Amino acid sequence: MEDRLGGFTYVVFYLAAGLAATLAQVAMSPDSSIPIIGASGAIAGVLGAYLVMFPRARVRTLVFLVYIVRFAELPAIIVLGAWFVLQIFNGLASITAMASGGVAWFAHIGGFVVGLLVGFLFRGRTKGTTPSW
Repeated sequence: MEDRLGGFTYVVFYLAAGLAATLAQVAMSPDSSIPIIGASGAIAGVLGAYLVMFPRARVRTLVFLVYIVRFAELPAIIVLGAWFVLQIFNGLASITAMASGGVAWFAHIGGFVVGLLVGFLFRGRTKGTTPSW
């Protein structure tokens, strides 16, 4: 992503995705006393932009089928789409009164959505060029 966006734009994007991720988590858990620490929301933003810009790229991943574990190369749209659905499912499950834990699911969701938006904004951009807008 850095190669496609250029160094400065990538840093601004990464920080914006991290900020949006933090705001999403705070909006969904305003009464939480647990600090939000980490870069997972910003990284989720990078994943979202990657999904839009390289949906057919092959991602090598482990696939678990009962007792069989294999490596498989799957399109990014499948791997990251499944990952995003998992974030939504876990985020909704964390809203319950009984939920506790240390994963900021809504930070992942917020960062990913910002990444999708940035990906659409820069989708036609080639290596390190300035956007036409």
